[in-house]
Amino acid sequence: MTNVFKKPIWRDVKDYVLVIVGALLQAVGTWLFIIPGELVSGGVFGLAQIIYYKFDIPVGVVAILFNLPLFALGWKYLGGFKFAIRTVLSIVISSVAIDILVNIESLNFSITQEPFLNTLFGGVFVGVGLGLVYLGRGTSGGTDIIARILNKRMGTSVSTIYMATDTISVLLAGLFFDWEIALYGLILIYVSGVAVDMTLQGIDVVRQAMIVTDNYEAVANAIVEELDRSSTIIPAKGGYTKMERNILFCVVMRSEVARLKEIVNKADPNAFMVVGHANEALGHGFKPLQDQ
Repeated sequence: MTNVFKKPIWRDVKDYVLVIVGALLQAVGTWLFIIPGELVSGGVFGLAQIIYYKFDIPVGVVAILFNLPLFALGWKYLGGFKFAIRTVLSIVISSVAIDILVNIESLNFSITQEPFLNTLFGGVFVGVGLGLVYLGRGTSGGTDIIARILNKRMGTSVSTIYMATDTISVLLAGLFFDWEIALYGLILIYVSGVAVDMTLQGIDVVRQAMIVTDNYEAVANAIVEELDRSSTIIPAKGGYTKMERNILFCVVMRSEVARLKEIVNKADPNAFMVVGHANEALGHGFKPLQDQ
């Protein structure tokens, strides 16, 4: 009986740790780089930053006030308590931490006055923080809630909602302050998006290859012997020739692509090969599936 509950409990603990660390990283990035550089990030926190610069109302307070009605909608449409606990944890910790760090006089300093460095490192900290929150199966509130509700109820693309809310924040920053700040805001949003993806998917870039060859057995054996990778044989039929052929499907690391090409060329110079990007590979030879 113990083994049945051990893994779910550990997974929940791991999730909460990821959400807490992620929320704190967002706060640190905002405190060290975004606020000192008077930059604007996307979504609800971007709007909160604009209000802070304009009226000196704490960022965290505004972010929580903006999130209250959104949280009520999320509770109704996105799963009640299960949705609530991680979202509240993320929003409250990041908001409170930002206001504490920004408003304590002894902590009121900046690492750099260079706008681009503030933009770059602010985006990295916020992006990695968001990625950790997502890995912990949480949300960052605000735009996340709006996007998920509209996607669930109306089928609206999540990326479209993010783009719309981020655009509003950037446009308001340009109108109220300076268009240079708005341009830096766009860079910050892009950098944080890249950091989110890298946090979620890891830095190991994988490639998937489709190989159409008459000598599929030799190619498959060479892949196993020289790359220590496996492949899947897929029966297929040529669209033009109508001939029955086999396709090999395999996944390799980016660093192994050149060797894979050599293997295919040596076994069958007339082979047809397509190499594409894969976001993530889980299972034997890559990251363990059961840990995800």
